[in-house]
Amino acid sequence: MHPTIKREVLMSRFLSERFAEIEPYTPGEQPQDFDYIKLNTNESPYPPSPKVLEAVNAEETAKLRLYSDPEVRQLTQEIAEFYGVRPTQVFVGNGSDEVLAFSFLAFCDADHPVCFPDITYGFYKVFAQLFCLDAQQIPLQEDFSVRVEDYCDCGRMVVLANPNAPTGLSLSTDQIERILQTNPDHIVLIDEAYVDFGGESCIPLLGRYPNLIVVQTFSKSRSLAGARLGFAVASEELIEDLNKMKFSFNPYNINRLSILAGTAAMNDKAYFEQCREEILSTRSKTKAALEQLGFQVLDSKTNFLFVRHPDLSGDDYTRQLRKKSILVRHFSQTRIKNYVRITIGTPKQMETLLEATKEILAIRRQEL
Repeated sequence: MHPTIKREVLMSRFLSERFAEIEPYTPGEQPQDFDYIKLNTNESPYPPSPKVLEAVNAEETAKLRLYSDPEVRQLTQEIAEFYGVRPTQVFVGNGSDEVLAFSFLAFCDADHPVCFPDITYGFYKVFAQLFCLDAQQIPLQEDFSVRVEDYCDCGRMVVLANPNAPTGLSLSTDQIERILQTNPDHIVLIDEAYVDFGGESCIPLLGRYPNLIVVQTFSKSRSLAGARLGFAVASEELIEDLNKMKFSFNPYNINRLSILAGTAAMNDKAYFEQCREEILSTRSKTKAALEQLGFQVLDSKTNFLFVRHPDLSGDDYTRQLRKKSILVRHFSQTRIKNYVRITIGTPKQMETLLEATKEILAIRRQEL
């Protein structure tokens, strides 16, 4: 299904009325023929660590007849050691989406509303609708940056993707700390899905702010999007709250192989750094090349670039690239409809993107 085509809305007469108006999250296209250069869903262009391939072996696969560890102890311990926290400060979810969902469920209700930017990760709005929450979407500034003052003493749970998606822009920990200081009676959740590509993690602030939850994922910098692993780091009390949600919903939320894969990936720091540095280098070169072609490119701290060109609409650029077997992500929101989000692939993939872009621009200039 083409990502810009909405699913036909079919609902049974049995669906609860409170869910009738929900607009589900639209994931990026996942082509099954694999004939495309896939730069649309911010996956890593590199395979998982070799240690992952060793861990997920035939012997372990045979154990799939057994339930997984509901406490995810092996992986929790590895995450805790990596970030210098106690295992009791770590919660592991089936992708960071599940961690976010449990957080909305646990900490928001009629007396505890939520707020987040108007241009950000689309699931925040969906969760607010799903759980029937009072949600305030706060407009980003003209340059797409977050205005910190909008979240200070706001009387709501604050949810911020930092770095933000799809813009790629990032707040400093000092700015996040101002939000934490002025909201002592409300949760501040910082979604750090892309933090490993240039952002500042708020995990060092945990000791000073019991209202802070930091959420991260294995999908980007650890090449495990298909394993569905995410985690939260917070105070022991907040982690227990999340566990209450999990054990009331799905105690075996992480499968046996994903636990092994995540543990091996977290343990291989050298491979993590190697892939991360390669993506950062490719991002820098691609940004410079696109700017030379006349694109406006936001200052990304992620594994993607958010770009626009004065001679191309975002939709047109996306469609023209697709004709050349390259997938990127376009969003239909009015403020960003002329922008395209481009995942950083391998150097060869980005060279192909640039050559295709030059051809598209040449044809467009002939038409003008």
